[in-house]
Amino acid sequence: MLSRREGATMGESPAGACGAGLVLVLWLACSIMPGCGAAATWGPFARIEPGIEYIHRRIGDGPLSIHVVKIDRSRKDYRFTSALAGGTVYGLAGVSEQVAALPADLGRPLAAVNGDFFVIRPGPYQGDPQGLHIVQGELVSAAIGDSLWIDAEGRPHMGPVRSRFQATFPNGHRLAFGLNQQRAETAAVLYTPTIGTGTRTAAGLELVLEPCEDSPWLPLRAGQTYRARIRTINAEGNTSLRADIMVLSIGPGLIARVGSLEAGTEIGLSLETSPNLTGVQTALGGGPILLRDGKQPTWKPNQVRHPRTVVGWSDTHFVMVVVDGRQQGLSIGMTYPELAALMTDLGCTHAMNLDGGGSSTLWLGGQVMNRPSDGWERKVANSLILVARQP
Repeated sequence: MLSRREGATMGESPAGACGAGLVLVLWLACSIMPGCGAAATWGPFARIEPGIEYIHRRIGDGPLSIHVVKIDRSRKDYRFTSALAGGTVYGLAGVSEQVAALPADLGRPLAAVNGDFFVIRPGPYQGDPQGLHIVQGELVSAAIGDSLWIDAEGRPHMGPVRSRFQATFPNGHRLAFGLNQQRAETAAVLYTPTIGTGTRTAAGLELVLEPCEDSPWLPLRAGQTYRARIRTINAEGNTSLRADIMVLSIGPGLIARVGSLEAGTEIGLSLETSPNLTGVQTALGGGPILLRDGKQPTWKPNQVRHPRTVVGWSDTHFVMVVVDGRQQGLSIGMTYPELAALMTDLGCTHAMNLDGGGSSTLWLGGQVMNRPSDGWERKVANSLILVARQP
């Protein structure tokens, strides 16, 4: 895994055999023949559906091992969905496990990659996606920075998203809050049952919320407003969650601002985002954006190569890519400029980086196609999955 902070400060490496002007000289359309790179290591023959092309590029200079899945956008029976490891925010599972756990009514899984950066260090918040996550229409994680989302018509979008979540109290005070994440002393966070069994917080003011009679309720939806009633108040922290309640946890530094509260008090909750994500069913955080309308951003110098996961598209195709790395003599990974050049070479006009490093995983037709740098499939927070809808 690469942190957002690390990714944001990486720049271009010195020119060389794998520089930004990289010429990709060898195409090996590897139809998963035995002995073909990592494919033989990780499983049996992969099933590749009509409208999908799998390409394994092996390049001696570097060396590099690049795995590409191209999806025909004219296939209206194909769509993207996202998965949340173990069905909870604070959970981790390999991409293969997440694919296997996908509800059958969402469709038949065809291909998948790992998703957003996440809290990887052991602790109560391990597994928390660092950015936006919408899974099957449910908003489970707030936006931070660049995001990828699919609108109701199946059209992809990418760009910065801001969460403008606010709670409104009877005294007129409006309090910004985060969603399903670690709460600081001077912050507020709304927790839903999707986090797991409890808020995992320390001392503060925790408002156990139930819906008012005329209000929508769970699962949360981006762009929606809610009317909630305080059921109970807990000052001890780590409030238990169950299917019909939410908990608004207020850090000690903010308690004085909300005024006197008691059971039965009503408050408003707004889940506004900019841009408006109302109706979006699938979204993931990530970054940086590598291509927008065919143009790269300006990169900082002295960039480092790592394993990478990327999603991109053109008017005709979606493209999912994993570049192996950190494997001397097999594949050294790519810098962001090299990655942008690769996505351009693959015909993309838009592309966004996802979590990389040991998290980089590409699953196709029943098996992991790449060679993860840890030597095994890492457990990650979420994933992006291509499915065939049931007829």
